[in-house]
Amino acid sequence: MSISDNVKTYFNGTWHDGNIPVMRAADHGSWLGSTVFDGARWFEGVSPDLEAHCARVNRSAEALMIRPTVSTEAMVEIVREGLKMFAPGSAAYIRPMYWGIHGDVTAIIPQASETGFAICLEEAPMASPDRTTTLTTTRFRRPTLDSAVVNAKAGCLYPNNARMLAEANAKGFGNALVTDVMGNVAEAATANVFMVRDGEILTPIANGTFLAGITRARHMANLAGEGMDVREAVLTLDDFRNADEVFLSGNYSKVTPVVAFDDRQYQVGPITRKVRELYWDWAHSGK
Repeated sequence: MSISDNVKTYFNGTWHDGNIPVMRAADHGSWLGSTVFDGARWFEGVSPDLEAHCARVNRSAEALMIRPTVSTEAMVEIVREGLKMFAPGSAAYIRPMYWGIHGDVTAIIPQASETGFAICLEEAPMASPDRTTTLTTTRFRRPTLDSAVVNAKAGCLYPNNARMLAEANAKGFGNALVTDVMGNVAEAATANVFMVRDGEILTPIANGTFLAGITRARHMANLAGEGMDVREAVLTLDDFRNADEVFLSGNYSKVTPVVAFDDRQYQVGPITRKVRELYWDWAHSGK
């Protein structure tokens, strides 16, 4: 996602117009990667699960040994104030973020004495309802908690995702279906993944190798409310090859139907369409 012309940045207690500098060269986050962020959406006048995204960035900071300094409630209020600067009917991507400032005597461990904080609001239209993608395999895998901070939405994880996505793009596909170190499917390079087979809805079990997303959980709750349960399971690449429907779940686009996995073709099926319908209904319900 490229930076749009309409960006608002909250930094040092006030809102600024534009994509302003917020990090210094010697900040721990600049050269040692102690950065976390989250992403929420504002569209059609609603910001679904905003509180959950703000709460998660604080948990991500703690996982990366950065001291969070803004409460969930205060963060939500700051975001809502910033969104008033956008035209009604527009859409924005909401990114609260923290980074380390100082290191310890080794320089490696971020210190709690000072934490960088900013919120970036970037105008970004929602994907078209008929947008789809394609998947392929990748040689890169998702790490485990003993080797990476997979329990945080941390910037240092994304170069690996970028390698996955670049490999898929070079093969002519839109995204990659990624396995964990055991060879079981974890997620896509940019989003969580669901599949449907013989009417059953399945998603990879949250085994600590990927961030089980807020939007993923919302889809599962919405489906359960309609009497359509989602089963978390250990799933292989062959399971996806034998699926009837596949779709991605992420905050940026909410629901993205998959129409191919390598040479396996799919139709955009009724459950995928139902998931999108349920999400939009819930988002506008005020719950």
